[in-house]
Order: sequence, then C-alpha cells, then structure tokens
Amino acid sequence: MAEIPFVTPLDDPAYGTAVTLSPLVRRVVANNPNRFSYRGTGTYIVGHGDVVVVDPGPALDEHRDALREALAGSRVRAILVTHCHSDHSPLAAWLKQETGAPTIAFGPHGAVDTEVDETEVDETEDDFEVADVDPDVDPDVDVDVEVEVEVIAKETTEVDFLPDIRAVDGSIVAAGGGWTISAVHTPGHTSNHLCFALNQEHALFSGDHVMGWSTTVVSPPDGDMRQYIHSLRKVIARHDLVLYPTHGNPITDPQPFLAAYLAHRLAREEQVWTMIDSGVGRIKDIVQVLYAQVDPKLHKAAARSVLAHIVSLVEDGRVVVADGGPPRSKAAYLAVSV
Repeated sequence: MAEIPFVTPLDDPAYGTAVTLSPLVRRVVANNPNRFSYRGTGTYIVGHGDVVVVDPGPALDEHRDALREALAGSRVRAILVTHCHSDHSPLAAWLKQETGAPTIAFGPHGAVDTEVDETEVDETEDDFEVADVDPDVDPDVDVDVEVEVEVIAKETTEVDFLPDIRAVDGSIVAAGGGWTISAVHTPGHTSNHLCFALNQEHALFSGDHVMGWSTTVVSPPDGDMRQYIHSLRKVIARHDLVLYPTHGNPITDPQPFLAAYLAHRLAREEQVWTMIDSGVGRIKDIVQVLYAQVDPKLHKAAARSVLAHIVSLVEDGRVVVADGGPPRSKAAYLAVSV
C-alpha cells in the first residue's frame, strides 16, 4: 500500500482561540476530539471586516461562544458548509440566526443507508471499542478501518440541513476585500461534498475530502468510491498551494500528499479485485485476508470500505454480483475477464 506522508500532528489545537494561518485565514478548533474528528473540527474564518465562515462545526456551546468572540466586530457575509455531517454543519443554523448570513452548500445529504439489517455491523459497545493506537506514531495502523469503525458508531448526518443557496461547481460563492471563494464539487465521502477555493491564495478548504491526519471514509450508499477517486484527480489537477482540511493541520505540499492518497485507494481496489479474481467472492472472506493484521473488532468496519471498492468495480465492469441485483454486503462476487 502507498505510504501517505501525513502532516505534523495537531498537538496543540488551541481550543477556543482564533489562530492565524495566513493573511486571510484564521481557524478555531472545536473541542470535539475523537477517532473520526481527530483533535476536533476546524472552523475557518476568511477575510477581515467582511468575512465568511467555513464549516461552523458541531453544536457545542463552547465552540459557539468561541466563534462569537472570534467574529466580534466582523460582518459575516456567508456561511459555507462542505457537507452536513454532525461535526460540520449544525452551528450553521445558529450563525445564520446570529448574523443573517445565508448558508451555502451543494445541497442536502443524499441517500441514507437502508441496508443496515444486511450489513456486518452490530451496534454494541464491544463492536465499537477501538484499540488505543495513534496512527500518527504507528505506521502499521490501517487508518481507513481505524476511522471508519467510529464513523459507523458516531458520525451522524444532519438530514434536515437545507442550504439557503445551492452552490454550482466552479461558481464564485463569496467575495470580500480583494478575495473570492469558488465552489469545487468533490463527491465521494458524501454526494453533496464541496471544497471551497480561496482563489487569491491558491488555497483549498478540503473538508473531509482530504484530511491531514488520515484517509477519508467512503461508505455506501451515499459514499461512492468511484466518484471519490474522480474527485481526488480533480483536486490534483488544480495544483493548489495549500489544503486546509476540517480535521488536521494544513497540507503545505499538496501534490505528493494527494498522489499518495490516490495511490493508496487504487492499490486497495486492486487488492480487492485480485481477491475476487482468485475466487474469494464474499466480503467477509476478503476482509479476513486483506485485514488479517488488523484487530478483528475493526473487521466489520473494514467490510464497509471493501463494499465501497466493490461497488466501484461493478460500475467499471470488472466485477459482477453472482446472483444478480445491486452490490450488497452479503452478496457473492465474480471477476470479469478482460
């Protein structure tokens, strides 16, 4: 598997403090650290005087108060939301009420998983216990699985979120004194995921599409691995100078980082196809082989990642469902000779 050059750990999140990252960008980190938000959700403030806020964050009083203080004296002109997971969008409603600024996003959340009964996920405390391992210091940890086990347990969606303005890919969604921000549609993690480009600094607020500390969870049905890989290539082609993920530190050398991110995904997909081509056609058996060195408590989460890759392989015509129908967790799969 490709080794991803994850950036320096966010050792001091400076919770509640607006930290300056560039001439136009400040960040306030929410005190919601866990296995899928890392040290916490980073809310970004762009501009001076007239400002925009990117990913207001979770509904925590402490974070709300910190944002109120950081925004004192400013005029919030827009509230940009990368997607509507519960660690990104909930405070948008409060901030809109407080400032009158419109919320801007691609749209509401897409398909909700209706296959829960057929998945390999059992919602018990034991199943969601995660080994006390820090992926920043242990390169052998498979962060895809390490993170996803927590997402299945905790990453909820604000399904009622509806933006005031639906952003169009490539359109300018906000502007201030000498700067503009454009929308970059990057489906994959979710179908409505947007990145936001600060054009004058050649910077990209990458949300959960690209994170600074781990790979990104892609879990069907709304998560789509084929779209995710396409979106990664789209970001690579932009040649931004810096990425500002919602979780983790800025990525100041994006090209090698993104190349490794993409190689990691493609290598995993080839591993899955090779297993199916060799006659191992069920997800649970693929997980037993590919994740043999991973804590078995994480295998149910690994199955979601494998399913995402299989959906992509089916769409590409490289794999078929043995008994027909759509890809699903307990189906058997066959490789297609090419």
